Amino acid sequence: MIRSMTAYASAELAGPTGTLSCELRTVNHRYLEISPRLPDELRGFESLLRERVATRLSRGKLDLTVRLRGEDRGESLRVNAATLARLSELARELQPRFPTMQVEFTELLRFPGVLDRAEVDNDAQQAALFDVLDRALDALTATREREGEKTAQMLRERLDAIERVVADVRGWMPEIRAALRTRLETRLADIKQPADPGRLEQELVLQITRADVDEELDRLTTHIAEARRVLGLAEPVGRRLDFLMQEFNREANTLGSKSVDARSTNAAVELKVLIEQMREQVQNIE
Repeated sequence: MIRSMTAYASAELAGPTGTLSCELRTVNHRYLEISPRLPDELRGFESLLRERVATRLSRGKLDLTVRLRGEDRGESLRVNAATLARLSELARELQPRFPTMQVEFTELLRFPGVLDRAEVDNDAQQAALFDVLDRALDALTATREREGEKTAQMLRERLDAIERVVADVRGWMPEIRAALRTRLETRLADIKQPADPGRLEQELVLQITRADVDEELDRLTTHIAEARRVLGLAEPVGRRLDFLMQEFNREANTLGSKSVDARSTNAAVELKVLIEQMREQVQNIE
């Protein structure tokens, strides 16, 4: 299954202490790099969250943002009367020494112990966090797969084009070899001196050997078959395809360096264009 590394997804869920929302943004990267942003209440789950993401994604730079919105219910705020009474006594005792002292109500609520926070069930909080994360990951994977299918179709079209170029070059090779023989014989004729037939054959064999691209064409055919096989795998294939693009490019370069005919030279250029188009797409595959 081909999956793109560029995608966005989000999910929202009511949790035990409020509403959880999760946003995921991914772009291409050689490895999996996770950048989580969590509220303070959930930072203790960061390592578990990273492990959970790693079971679903293998490549890409992931920006993961979790937000927690508390419930707006009055009964969720409980004031510790004893602590508040003690602070009131201290304020009266200190008033003569600090006559201009003023305490804002919101600042008073921030004082440790004034507000009693309800006990949070960590297991329930973790379950809610993983639930919203899984929902976001499901949506992200679906988006990646849709984009990946478009990329896979483009890659198959380029492989078909490369296969046609390889077939054209194979068809031209007998004619290219014959032209090479004619060219060598014409040059020897221009010398106007008798040539040793054996020496002529040796030189001809040497020239044809230097221009022989059968091995390159065979390897290109093998790479095409392997790329098509990899595109059909259910696992992440980005790294395999990236390696294959290097092999494709190596054979295209060799084909161009051995060319003794304008047609094969142009074919090598066309191959490099097609391979570069594939390489740019492969870099964004998981």
